[in-house]
Formats: sequence, structure tokens, C-alpha cells
Amino acid sequence: MAAATMAAAVMTALAVTPGSASAGAGPETTGRVKVEIPGHEHVESGQHGHHEAGSGYTWVPSARKALTTAPLSAAETRADGDVTKVVDNGPTADRLDVVVIGDGYTAAELNQFHADAKEKWAEVTAVEPYTTYQNLFNVWTVDAVSNDSGVSGDPGRDVVKDTALGSYFWCDGIERLLCIDEQKVDSYVAEAPEADLVIVLSNSAKYGGAGYNTPSKRLGYEGISTASARNDRSGQVAIHETGHSLGKLADEYFYPGYPGYEQYTGAEPAESNISTLSANAIGAQRTKWYRWLGETSPDGGTVGTYQGGGYYVAGLNRPTDASVMRVLGKPFNLPGREAMIAGFYRHASVATPLTPTDRTLRRRDTARVEVPRLAGEQQLDVQWYLDGKPLTAQAGRTAVPVAALHLDSRDLRSHSLTVIVTDRTDAVRDPAIAAAVQDQQSWTVRH
Repeated sequence: MAAATMAAAVMTALAVTPGSASAGAGPETTGRVKVEIPGHEHVESGQHGHHEAGSGYTWVPSARKALTTAPLSAAETRADGDVTKVVDNGPTADRLDVVVIGDGYTAAELNQFHADAKEKWAEVTAVEPYTTYQNLFNVWTVDAVSNDSGVSGDPGRDVVKDTALGSYFWCDGIERLLCIDEQKVDSYVAEAPEADLVIVLSNSAKYGGAGYNTPSKRLGYEGISTASARNDRSGQVAIHETGHSLGKLADEYFYPGYPGYEQYTGAEPAESNISTLSANAIGAQRTKWYRWLGETSPDGGTVGTYQGGGYYVAGLNRPTDASVMRVLGKPFNLPGREAMIAGFYRHASVATPLTPTDRTLRRRDTARVEVPRLAGEQQLDVQWYLDGKPLTAQAGRTAVPVAALHLDSRDLRSHSLTVIVTDRTDAVRDPAIAAAVQDQQSWTVRH
């Protein structure tokens, strides 16, 4: 994008709420939605060798003008909307459900879509904390049959394709901005049993993506990330976007040389990963990421305060120099990783009762709970309690027979058997988050 066009987009996008992840949430125009623009595919001058993760926000139409669409054949109609659970880690109510929909895939290319979806999810789960917590996720694919193969704007701006979701590059005049028709996407999302996060894969190798990070009022999912199916850097854009939708993180990049964004002078932002405060002030006030100050972060260097963030060159600080919230291909920093884990647990539970909790268990019964395994040495802590007193002999077990409680046969009272599953990860230091990364289930038991 030309410098003048970029400047106009940045100024339009950031004019209302400077310094926050919700910057650019200007007066909503009917039929338009806010999307994040991915950073350039190639390093631009003045970016200090970094592939910036984003280029601010803009407002785009939520729907596209309908093309003259050829009707699907009977066989294509039967395939359209088919749902497959490609990663099954448990019931939807207790897992974070990701719905992947393809666009620009003909009926003959649906196998390719399924392969692309698995490959893209593998790319996501190669990044922490997704790697450790991958068993908290279910992944669904929904088949969307397109008349044409490929998507509009690929390879050139004049290319128009008849596709199920209306994906198109050159959205808002920006070649790499890959937009979709939200209403069409939602019609396919609704086919899945549940959706907490949506990824749209376009049948393309061209670099591009977009972040629709406003939660769906109708279907409840956190946001939509669009990505080209066969472009590696495009997949990194999708990971960055989940930092907004799941982690509620602000952007950590900034814009040197754009008038009005040299110095932030507003209030302290709400997002956990940008601040007006210095490292000393953060420590003294025990706020933001003070628990991580001085620690070595996975994205390189130590946690402190680094000038620039929330689109501003100065006046706002970020915790590290180059996390994925600023630079594509980098991992989340320590404060960002903690925020992502908190986001995972907003949707996922780690104590799923396999024995119903709404009936009284007797001597011949067994209380059973399903506890997902983490992908690492440290596992979830499982503790059992009878009337609030710990059952040390049952620690770590996922099944406890009532007979093992050794209730007195003369005792006719009802008792409470409780299991508490706790994630004691070192990646969480905030007590409020630590309190949320545990679950419990209880049963009434009698001899």
C-alpha cells in the first residue's frame, strides 16, 4: 500500500480511542464492521527489520454485493454444510471449540480443504501456550462448496470468483486485507454444534488475512480470523488475531512518522499488555505485568517496559520488544501467554463429570471425572475431598469408588464428595487468573 494510502487508513482507524486494542472503534456505520489489517508480507523501510504484525484497523462492509451465482448440483448441495470433528478432545460444553470453514474450494477440492485445515491448526498449536493446552480444544470443519476454485483478488485485483463466503483480497483497497461476507460465514458457523473461535481459510497461497475481533452477538464466538490456506506467514496473522480475540491483548506495534501518533497523552489503557507507566512505576504500583518484570521472555530479552505500543511511538510501553503482538513469527511474551491461558479457561473446563452429579451415589457406585492431559511434563492437579476434608489416598485419581470412602454403615447422613482440578502452571502468576484455572465437581454420597 502506498504511504499516503497507509497514512489515511491509520489515521481513520485510530482516531477515536487511541492507545487501546479497541482503537478505531469509531461511530459504527450500518452494515460495516471493524477489521484489523495485517502487516506487510515483506519488511518495509523504517521497520527495523521486523515483519510488523498489523497495520491498524479499518471499517469494511459486513456483506458483499451478491454475485450472479450458479446453483449447486444435487451432489454439491448434499456436501455443502457437512460438519466434521477433526480434533475431538471432549464435549463441546467443556472445550474451546474452533470452527474452520474453507472458501474457494469446489466440491472436488474438499479433501484439500480438510488437509489445509489440519495443517493450519498444526501451525497454531506449534505456538505456546497453544502447544501445552492443545487438548482443551475441539476443532470442527464445515464444508462450504464454491462454484469457483480460488478467491477474488488472486492473483490480480481484477479477478472475481464465485465463492461460498465471498472472500476477497484488496478489501478497502488494501491488497493483503482478506475480507469475507460475515452473514455467509455465520450461516456455516451455525451448522457446527458450538463455536468459540472461527477461522476462515481461503483457497490461496497469496499472503493475506484479517481480524474480525468483535464477539458475535448472535452465535457467541470471540472472533473470525481469515487466512490464506497455503501461505505460512498468513497463518501467523491468524495467531496474532487470536491474541486479540482470546487474550484481549492490545497491539504492541506503532507507527513512526504518522502525524498525531508521536506521543500518547491519554488515560491508562485497559489492556493488560500496554501501559503509560515505566517499569519502576509498574513495580511500585503492583499493576499490569509487574509480576513478570526482569524475567526472560520466550520472544527474547527480559520483561520490562519498551517504548512504543498501541500504535504510538512514545507515551505507551509494551512488556517486551518483539512479541507476536508486534512481530509476525514471534511467540507470545510472558504476560501475553498468561492472558491467552486465561482466555482458554473462559471456554474450557478441566473437570468433566462422567458420573452424573444430580443423583446420590451409593456404596456400589463410583464417582468418575474426565481430566484432559496437558502436552508437557506438568499435569493438572487432581484432589478429592469428603465434606471438605482432603482424601490424600485418592489424590491424582480420576475415579473414586464410594466404597473406598469407608463410610460407617450406621451413618445414614448424606455426605459431599468433591473433586478439584487445578492448573498449577508457572505461566500464571496473577491470583485472579490462577483462581479461574481450576474446576470442581461434587456428588452427594451415602453408605
